[in-house]
Amino acid sequence: MLVVGELINSSRKAVKEAIQAENIAEIQKIAKDQRDNGADYIDINAGTFVGKEAGYMKWLVTSVQEVVDTPCCIDSPDPKVIEAVLPLHKGVPMINSISLEKERYDALLPVVSGADCKVIALCMSDAGMPETKDDRLSIASELINKLVKNNVPLENIYVDPLVQPISTNDAYGREFMNAIDAIMTEFPGVHTICGLSNISYGLPERKLLNQTFMVMAICKGLDGAIINPLDRQMMANIHAAETLAGRDEYCSNYLTAYRDGKLAME
Repeated sequence: MLVVGELINSSRKAVKEAIQAENIAEIQKIAKDQRDNGADYIDINAGTFVGKEAGYMKWLVTSVQEVVDTPCCIDSPDPKVIEAVLPLHKGVPMINSISLEKERYDALLPVVSGADCKVIALCMSDAGMPETKDDRLSIASELINKLVKNNVPLENIYVDPLVQPISTNDAYGREFMNAIDAIMTEFPGVHTICGLSNISYGLPERKLLNQTFMVMAICKGLDGAIINPLDRQMMANIHAAETLAGRDEYCSNYLTAYRDGKLAME
């Protein structure tokens, strides 16, 4: 499971204040804490700073990479910001995200074509948000084929089928799960990823729903997630689910996590 740490996001009040104050110590502490707790990538998002986003994103990437070797997930709604930040990044970045929305696709394709980067391919088009498994699979198929034809290796593509709140439609969880299974079956070698917390929006005990949803998604083939790696129960559930799904040879990762004290139940 590839874990993208989600905590450096300006939509979080404390992080927004730290970015505005250019409090490098706070930002670097969040980056190190996520790295130390299992993040493979550190998501960087300053999308709330309209007009100032590019400058803050450059500062964030530079600040984070001063203290961790973990690469960054460059996360922005503005393709121009992504393009401006990439030259500063050390190592193989992840780009979040390209979609079938024409304006975004046309702007980002030249950036990712032939580049050494991982790409989140979001199941979104100009027709709107997908609702069914078939909607998601149709968008994913077109995106994957277009990206591969434009020199993006299949193994660098992380399809995000788009999680929607179960509180608004009780089929959304099932349709998402079925889409994961269909995408991973139809395109061997591709990856899937999601920011899963949206599934529990508007409901009580959100952690319980998020953690259960993660385990169910792993059993369908999900192999990437944008989450809070400081959530010890979530991380423990990931280790357990991957082992039970047969994705942990000789249970080695599970045993390592146990020895490191990362499986303690809350």
